[in-house]
Amino acid sequence: MKHLLSGIGIGLVFLAGWLVLASSNGQPAAPPVAEVTTNADEGQLPQKVRPVDLDRPFDFAGEALPMENFDVRERLDQELLRNAYFHRNTLLLLKRTTRYFPTIEKILAEEGLPEDLKYLAVAESGLDNVTSVAGAKGVWQFMAPTGRGYGLEINQEVDERYHLEKATRAACAYIKDYHKEFGNWHWVAAAYNMGGPNVKKWRNRQNADEFFDLHINAETMQYLFRIVALKTIMEDPESFGFELDAADYYPPLDQFRTITVEKSISDLGAFAEAQGTSYRMLKLYNPWLIDSSLPISSGNSYDIKIPE
Repeated sequence: MKHLLSGIGIGLVFLAGWLVLASSNGQPAAPPVAEVTTNADEGQLPQKVRPVDLDRPFDFAGEALPMENFDVRERLDQELLRNAYFHRNTLLLLKRTTRYFPTIEKILAEEGLPEDLKYLAVAESGLDNVTSVAGAKGVWQFMAPTGRGYGLEINQEVDERYHLEKATRAACAYIKDYHKEFGNWHWVAAAYNMGGPNVKKWRNRQNADEFFDLHINAETMQYLFRIVALKTIMEDPESFGFELDAADYYPPLDQFRTITVEKSISDLGAFAEAQGTSYRMLKLYNPWLIDSSLPISSGNSYDIKIPE
């Protein structure tokens, strides 16, 4: 048996050698070559991660940030990096600009306010009709008492914090009041975030001449820097690696006709169907309609957008 196994082993060796020679046309087989791969071939992200250039001027609403202050540089750097490399979120913000910015920019210009204030809405809501944990709602994130105080209707059927045009007008009035009080856009941004009375309290308590001298809660400390970082990236997205074609942006909701309604609507679904649209489209164009019906008191009326 031992000799038989040895003979089989030798035969297998000769057979393997013959197969190698046959496959190489009689030439010895070449040794295997180590394959050189790139980082992408190895499954690593093919990207270069670089710091943001801070050796340039930065401002909000025409008021410069003191970039010679190392603390200011570092706080801005944190927000620039956070948003430049938060790809999904920043990409969504860019896509939404075509839906929201034209309306906001037009109203800011009509109200005589700096266009940079549109980035306050970006920082507040991400250009979306969201609700915060504290109950603030809409693109401008109004709390209910503040919204009502600036003329917005808020009840079980209607919430004009979700009405882009009306909420933007209210935000302009609110911001103007803060600018009259503080006289500086940096302070206005802080006041919008944490409330004017709180800003005044901490400013006086700490003898802070400028917003950058305040040492308060982390959210307000970074709020202005978040706005400036978003402005910087969104004004020149290509330099931060965000490449979008015109078709990538979300379309503005500007194809509609407006009808004035003076009588109560018991069923908005039936109303939408009668107007040649769907309940879903009616809500997208009129997010301030928050219920399935719309009671209208005598002498009152609403303008409703009907998509075409």
